[in-house]
Order: sequence, then C-alpha cells, then structure tokens
Amino acid sequence: MLKYLLMIAALIGVGFAAEPAEPARVRSLKITLLSTMLADGRELGEWGFAALVEVDGRRILFDTGTHPDLVLNNARSLGIDLTSISDVVLSHHHPDHVGGLLTLREAVRSKTPAALARVHVAEGIFYPRVTLTPAVDSNPMVLIKPSYEATGGVFNVHRKPVQLQPGVWLTGPIPRRYPERNWSGADRMKSPERIEEDTLPDDQALVIDTEQGLVVLVGCSHAGVINTLEYARSIVRAAPIHALIGGIHVFSASDETLRWTASKFVEFGLQNFIGAHCTGIEPVYRFRELVGLDRAHAVVGAVGAGFLLGQGIEPRLIAR
Repeated sequence: MLKYLLMIAALIGVGFAAEPAEPARVRSLKITLLSTMLADGRELGEWGFAALVEVDGRRILFDTGTHPDLVLNNARSLGIDLTSISDVVLSHHHPDHVGGLLTLREAVRSKTPAALARVHVAEGIFYPRVTLTPAVDSNPMVLIKPSYEATGGVFNVHRKPVQLQPGVWLTGPIPRRYPERNWSGADRMKSPERIEEDTLPDDQALVIDTEQGLVVLVGCSHAGVINTLEYARSIVRAAPIHALIGGIHVFSASDETLRWTASKFVEFGLQNFIGAHCTGIEPVYRFRELVGLDRAHAVVGAVGAGFLLGQGIEPRLIAR
C-alpha cells in the first residue's frame, strides 16, 4: 500500500516519509586463524593471535601475532596471499598482537605499496606504558609507530564505533558495564590526564552483521567478552551472536566466572564459538557444556581453522 501511496504522492507533489533503509548485511564471510597456540601440519603455533577476514570481496588482517615472521610463514604455508590486503585491525597494543606488523608490511610493500598500508586502532593504543625501570616504555606501539609510518603506512585512530564497509563494524573503545577485569592489574599507563592503572582502553573488536546474526572477532577481550558482545549488539543491532571467534582471556577464570559468562552467552544466543589464544583449552569445553553446544559448534582454535558463513566452523584435524 505504501508503495502505491508514494507513487501517487510523486505525481501530485505530496511528500511522504520514505521507508527506512534496510541495514547492511554481509553476504559472504570467511575467517581463517593465522596465529594462536594450537597448530598441526606445517604451520606453527605461538602465544599470539591473528586472523584473516574475507568479507564481501574485501580482505582484512586482524592482529599480527607475536613473533615477527610467524604470521608471514603461516600465511605462506596456507597459500594465503597477503599482498591483496590493504587494511589491518589491531585489537590492542600488546606484543602478542602487534609483533608481526612491521615484518608483514615490509614483506609486501615492494610488490604492492598499498598492501597492509592502513592500520585501524582504538584511542589509547599509543599511550605510554610505565614500567618499574625509569624511562622505559613497555608499549611496543610507541616504537612501531614511527617505523611503520616510515614505510608509507598510516594509522587511523578510532574514538568511537565506525563502519569500515557495509555490515562490517569496528567497536573502538568498549564501555565496561560489567566488572570483567581481564587484565593484569599491575601495569600502569600515562593517559593525557595522569598515570593510572592500565585497563587496556584501546581494546576493540570487529563486528560483522549477517542475516544469521552477528559474528564477533576479538583479540583478547580485555574489555570483557560480555561487555564486548553487549556493546556490539548496541551499536549494530540486538541480534543473536552467530559466531564468537578469538581470545576471551578466561584461561585462569574461576568456575563462577565461567558459569556467569556462559549464562550471558545463552542470553545472547551464541551459536558458534572458536576459543583461541588466551581463552584456554578447558574453558572451551566448559562453555560447550554450559551453553549447550556440541563439538561442531564449539572448538579450540587452531592455526588454519576458521569459520565460513553458511557452513560453520572449519576446525583443523587436531581440534576436531
């Protein structure tokens, strides 16, 4: 009926409010892990995280692992061409997520100058981190920044959520509604106002909106995995969590914390879970039991494993 009214209105010059546009949803998505602890075949594992995101024809590198050349070598082993990737997302400043950035950039720029030339980070990633040794900054990004920029690369610093392309969102800094303390508590940072506890304000996540629900990719979830998921649902839409992939920093969490986290997973309708990096192995199996998932829908992340929209989790042999 509204369609006909709009047609008549156009003819007689009467204005009607247009129907709201449908939110953008991605049609194709594949996520492949390039750095995490578990590995089989010819790839290597490490205490670190990185993943390749292929979404609607665009490729994004999420984090870069710990050792300078591990992601580069794993990508080669898996037959992944990094020269067609222009954008990098860094989940936060810790060395196990940023260690490969310079090596990767140098490996591709002579062939493709625009490859890995744009890095998306959240506000706070360049704050100095204070150590017990005077004048020593423990934030690797303070040293990486000028070296990376010397290659022609640029950093985009985000202070709030941003849509990188239709249906693909970056959270920027994540509000901390729940008291999830997924950080050491001992580290200090120098913010613009003062020296204070380093609460990892630069922690951010990638959120992909699909017809099946939201796919959320995280590095360590230092802001808290539940804070992250709730914020994702507030900035994109209150849809079920179709997949949660990455590290959620609960390897040493108490049983009470695991039960509470699992109850929120149920509330948010979690359907698929790849627990990698700092998630820990035992918590993955606890979540599988508490959330009511089976081994096809909840696995420990391994290098080369991934998630394919419409088909689900693709575990490596060791993670089946």
